[in-house]
Amino acid sequence: MTSYVGVVSGLRPKMRRAIIMIQDIVMVLVAVALSLALSQSKLSFEALSFTGLAFWASVIVLSHALFRYCGLYNTVWRFASTPDFFNILKSCAILTVTLYGASLLVRSFQPTTGLNERQFIVFFLVSFTIISAPRLYYRFLREGASWRILSRGADKALTRQALFVGRLSEADVIIRFTRTAEPAEYSIAGIMAIEDGAPLGTQIQGVPVVGIRPHLVEILEEYAKGTENLDLLIFGNGVEREIDDYAELVRVARHSGIAVVQFSGFSELGQAGKLVLDAVEMETILRRSTVPSDIERIGAFVSGKRVLVTGGAGSIGRILVKRSLELGAGAVLVADISEFGIFQLDQSINEKDHERLKSRIIDVTDRRQMTRAVSEFRPDIIFHAAALKHVPLLEENWEAAIQTNIFGTLVCAEVAAKCGVPQFLLISSDKAVDPTSVLGVTKRAAEQIVSSLHETHGIAPNGRRSGTKFIAVRFGNVFGSNGSVATIFQAQIEAGGPVTITDRRMTRYFMTVAEAVDLVIMAATDAHSRHGKDDYAIYMLDMGKPVPILEVAETMIRMAGKSPYTDIPIRFTGIRPGEKLHETLQGENEEIVTLDIAKIFGLRTDVVAWPRIQAALTALQAAMRDQDKASALAMLAGLNQAEKLPAAPRQETTPKTVEQAG
Repeated sequence: MTSYVGVVSGLRPKMRRAIIMIQDIVMVLVAVALSLALSQSKLSFEALSFTGLAFWASVIVLSHALFRYCGLYNTVWRFASTPDFFNILKSCAILTVTLYGASLLVRSFQPTTGLNERQFIVFFLVSFTIISAPRLYYRFLREGASWRILSRGADKALTRQALFVGRLSEADVIIRFTRTAEPAEYSIAGIMAIEDGAPLGTQIQGVPVVGIRPHLVEILEEYAKGTENLDLLIFGNGVEREIDDYAELVRVARHSGIAVVQFSGFSELGQAGKLVLDAVEMETILRRSTVPSDIERIGAFVSGKRVLVTGGAGSIGRILVKRSLELGAGAVLVADISEFGIFQLDQSINEKDHERLKSRIIDVTDRRQMTRAVSEFRPDIIFHAAALKHVPLLEENWEAAIQTNIFGTLVCAEVAAKCGVPQFLLISSDKAVDPTSVLGVTKRAAEQIVSSLHETHGIAPNGRRSGTKFIAVRFGNVFGSNGSVATIFQAQIEAGGPVTITDRRMTRYFMTVAEAVDLVIMAATDAHSRHGKDDYAIYMLDMGKPVPILEVAETMIRMAGKSPYTDIPIRFTGIRPGEKLHETLQGENEEIVTLDIAKIFGLRTDVVAWPRIQAALTALQAAMRDQDKASALAMLAGLNQAEKLPAAPRQETTPKTVEQAG
């Protein structure tokens, strides 16, 4: 029978439709004959006489016209469903009533025996059955529920058992298509419905609904423990936006060794009927909902602006550049010291955006180069992403860290003020909070520079800002950025291990690159319209709960198709210089202020007076000339004992630069 399916499927659509029409006509004639035979009726005329042939011809014309009118040939058999079989029922009922009415009319003119209500009732039942049966059987064969089901045990090992998480309507489609694949790749063992009030315990095409909200995580945990053969968790399209437990479901599945994919559509809807299942990226292990982006708001802010991104060839800078172009920036200038990084970025930009993209190979600590670039490009906003950020490496290379992270920030900020750039935004780090590393103290110093300039620069007597607005954005680790644990673990896994972790207790805050970039732009958007006491120098993101680094490593190993500790060993090396077990986003003397932006906050923090910063930076330059690391770090630690500036009055003039002060 499967060969019949193959033959019919291979025909042209018009040829298939013609065969179906002929088949239906034959079925109607067979139904007439069977109804007469089953009711043991004897017609008063011969079947092959003129009257008999006229009768058969009338039945053929009438049935064909009626079936076409009722739309029986507008349905693809493979997708035949309840409404289609109801349509057949309706067509057969109308045909039966019509034939019965015609027989009454004929008998009023010419007496005819062998026709009564009993024959027509039998005809209705037989015609509906034998016209529906081929369609039902074809779908039965096409969905793989035919002889292959009987032999499923032989190749059961090749079929991956899966749970589906999503809407019931989508589950119906997915189950149908998983049965269509040749050979069968997936078998849906249960459905976890996301609709409120979904009917628990009911079945869709024989597959039970095993879980409903809000107990999806608990059900998955129980199901994973009790079902050793569960291989796959399939999320419906867009589920991540509809349920809060998405990331936790991914985490539970990964922890149980269950692969996770997401349904995104179909391919080859003709014969193969294959599902398109995309791998769930590692970003989904975050134990929180992603921060929604107000595209309309940030788009209106960026559209038409001239944007300069320092460190634009780095992980965050690269996405900032692309995002600015996507949002309609008038022009974007990439300032980076890495020639190869700029080349890679240039190769990844769409051809239509190349005209708006400019690149300069610049060291952000070079005041002359930065002044020339800014004065020539005339940006509306500077995103300062250039920084050194590798904690253990910077413990040894402390001078480079201070030069880039502190004096690079100072140079860019002062050039922005000198050239009248409306807005300057520093990308900061959670390591600036209660810093214990060279990276942390340099990022904290950069924040203090920006906060002090925010308080003292360009405030007119009316309280409104007339010069450059300085702000900083603080967040945790960006998953997948250069040098992040994701890239390090990935390289170690590809090399066969071991995966090295400093301490099994270590946790970190994580966010996606897309979130980080949209947060930065949203902070700039919000800061643009703020003045007076509600004007914040530092913004931060509610990043939810910190994620154990050990869990990240185990999850990535499972994603690579390996088993932690068995296929890929995990080795604990001890905490490195400057590292913390747990990071924080808020310092002791900082107050979090809720804004009208989802999960983005303002920070009220102590601010160091600009003259004190100038003096500290001058002393820091002297310590660097003497290569005195202890004095340099002591000087930076001293800045943490900040003096709170009064809210008013604020200076109206631009502060002197460190060069001028020195």
